[in-house]
Amino acid sequence: QVQLAESGGGSVQVGGSLKLSCTVSPNIFSLCGMGWYRQAPGKDRELVSSISTDGTATYTDSIKGRFTISRDNAKNTLYLQMNSLKTEDTAVYSCAASRHSGGDFYSLCPDNYWGQGTQVTVSS
Repeated sequence: QVQLAESGGGSVQVGGSLKLSCTVSPNIFSLCGMGWYRQAPGKDRELVSSISTDGTATYTDSIKGRFTISRDNAKNTLYLQMNSLKTEDTAVYSCAASRHSGGDFYSLCPDNYWGQGTQVTVSS
């Protein structure tokens, strides 16, 4: 029954790297826009990055040049490679599938979906 499931979170030191993965139900992955959100303590959830079915990506300014979103359509998996991590990157990272993503409308995407999240902690 799990439609999106994140993995790869953990604790790293400043400057370290992590790669998050999100496995997605095939019917969702092929029809929806995909993205990564994060929510830090005391802050609202924010969109970190999105990617379209053809690979077009968006990034929030705070992580540009450090994070890379990608997808493997054969494996129905979304990735977020995080490099040069900073303490302010500490948050729960969640995978999402949506009908509106990156300025596009995915008319065949049935609904909006969220994973349960994976904790990323960056310490100094």
